[in-house]
Amino acid sequence: MARTSSVRRTSRWLALATAVASAFAIAAGPGASPGAPGIGDPYFPDLGNGGFDALHYDLGVSYEPGTGVLDGNATITARATEDLSSFDLDLQKLTVGKVKVDGARAHFTRAGDELTVTPGHRLRKGKRFKVTVAYKGVPEALSGPIVFGSRYGVMKTDDGVFIACEPNAASTWFPSSDHPSDKATYDISIDAPKGLTGVSNGVLVNSRTKGDRSYFHWRESEPMATYLATATVGKFDVQQGRTPGGIPIYVATDPVLPKGTVNVYDVTAAATDYWSTLFGPYPFEETGAIVDDMPDAGFSLEVQSKPAYSAVRSESTIVHELAHQWFGDSVSVKQWKNIWMNEGFATYAEWLWAEHKGTRTAHDALAAAYNARPATSAFWTSKVDDPQRDTMFGDAVYTRGAMTLEVLRERIGDRAFFKLLPAWTAAHRHGNGTTEQFEALAEKISGQDLGSLFQTWLESPTRPALP
Repeated sequence: MARTSSVRRTSRWLALATAVASAFAIAAGPGASPGAPGIGDPYFPDLGNGGFDALHYDLGVSYEPGTGVLDGNATITARATEDLSSFDLDLQKLTVGKVKVDGARAHFTRAGDELTVTPGHRLRKGKRFKVTVAYKGVPEALSGPIVFGSRYGVMKTDDGVFIACEPNAASTWFPSSDHPSDKATYDISIDAPKGLTGVSNGVLVNSRTKGDRSYFHWRESEPMATYLATATVGKFDVQQGRTPGGIPIYVATDPVLPKGTVNVYDVTAAATDYWSTLFGPYPFEETGAIVDDMPDAGFSLEVQSKPAYSAVRSESTIVHELAHQWFGDSVSVKQWKNIWMNEGFATYAEWLWAEHKGTRTAHDALAAAYNARPATSAFWTSKVDDPQRDTMFGDAVYTRGAMTLEVLRERIGDRAFFKLLPAWTAAHRHGNGTTEQFEALAEKISGQDLGSLFQTWLESPTRPALP
């Protein structure tokens, strides 16, 4: 009897759920269609979402270090790019409490990492709308070969949480269109236990403490890819000021880390100013760093406006991550296969920094990297402009990408090359770019046909001859 009763109740519940979904679909009106669940990036086909353009994220997150529970409320302002009956958001594992569209309750379903939202009315093409999602849970860090075999995403520390999400972990802590081709501005509010500091992107709008909780409101006013967003929480010593060139700087350092190894504040200030002379004006309101104690993370990340380091890293790592503020953050890839345009440029920036400091020329760095890898090395078989997902952060992407830029510099000359870099960052400022677009601009500025150079150094499966 109990089993039969349970089956009848389940049948009635399913019938009711179907009726509700049908009612929403009817209300949406004829002619509207569901947005695609992903943008179709070959490396992450289900990430990003079709049918709308994300414009702004207003994120409120409360974090409990003891349990790892994150309680979130996200309001996403978007513009429909087609007539929508429903649309998807990327959200991994966290439990959704309720969803509203333009203030009215909306029907939603979950399938894998997709949250499908069906509003009670059609969203017409060109219309701005707001979707609000209340959610909660313990975000899980991702792992695998993508990021050097390290865990990445939301990682619990001894006193808080370290959040560094490249390439596909932003949707582990907030609902989003989780792909760099869909950039937006952000307000990020962090609620944490008193005594801890919440650090995020952009500038600190305000902070306060009430009772046993502290609150921090950050604002990133320039478009940002989802993977660059952070809401890192912990005990931090904060140093603020301006670089010698006048750019505001904010550096948060975990006090348990060793002092006197590298002065992150001074290197950040100097590198930000120097890159501004080579790459074009600094693209954001503030520069800085988040230096946390997170030994399980074997990487650093170019978090927009404040690169995140899982320990006190070397000077070359700091200048690398700061170069990403131009190459990767302001100018982001349209597809992940072009990741060399982030990592090759930032690695080449390390070579330019050594040249600037007088320790080694970029040509000598090219020769050393070339001679260290014999013709039989698998390094030369990688297609740098499409390395495949599991090797997208491999050595060839970084180093052969940097080699390509030095070979290009020697081919077109310093005058054209150092005109090209700021021209590229200006042309695609706060947007996206491709290898083909960079090649076209290089040809326009230099007046040379450079197709064979890029093909040889980025795509040829053999060791090229060194110029």
